[in-house]
Amino acid sequence: MKIKYILLLALSLPATAPVYAQTTPPPQISLSGSAEVKVAPDEIMLNVGVETRAETLNPARLENDQKIAAVLAFLKQSKIKDADIQMDYINIQPDYRYENGSSESHVKPIAYLVRKNLEIRLTAVAGFQDVLTGMLTNGVNYVNGIDYRTTQLRKYRDQARSMAARAAKEKALALTAELGAKLGKVNSITAYDSSGYSGSPWGMNRGFNGFNGQVQNAVATGGGTSDNAGDTFAAGQISVSATVNVSFLIE
Repeated sequence: MKIKYILLLALSLPATAPVYAQTTPPPQISLSGSAEVKVAPDEIMLNVGVETRAETLNPARLENDQKIAAVLAFLKQSKIKDADIQMDYINIQPDYRYENGSSESHVKPIAYLVRKNLEIRLTAVAGFQDVLTGMLTNGVNYVNGIDYRTTQLRKYRDQARSMAARAAKEKALALTAELGAKLGKVNSITAYDSSGYSGSPWGMNRGFNGFNGQVQNAVATGGGTSDNAGDTFAAGQISVSATVNVSFLIE
């Protein structure tokens, strides 16, 4: 009886095993649409630096404080709000000179460098050059970055996405019509946006040896006002772009 029971159990197992149906994915078409919106900037982010050097620390620090105070006074005179000015970076660094054969522990600094960076938000784009040249003549000796921005970035991103989605749908309709198929429902969507900010390499960490010196020369010769240097400091336009990937079912 025991042997018969085992055989019956073994014979019954295949009948209870699960049966997996083979499914074929529905026909679909996947493609992407892209769009770009050009926008005039309505604000500029400026990052500038004041660097001073002296044989001892206190004179370098005091000179730096005086120049920063002069820059801040100029910005206040130019009606830049306090909320739009921020101290971005402070660095104090001894400058060592190592002689041959001398150990680091016996070397004294020959000078001290003090550097402070300011970040300024300008909402009057037309007055950008006057503000920049004014800061350079009041103590700023480094231009670290110039970024053109728009305060309506969300609006233009939405606009670019809508245009990209429309482009993807139009492409899908054209392809299916050409091949004699009918476009069905949307199966999946993914979207990608750009930052929408535009930077400028002018004067990036060049000090008075580059862009800053050119601006001061322009001021000295009377050519530094915004009226006659529009080409030099043209803000141009910001590019806000989007890409939408869409997968449609084919009926």
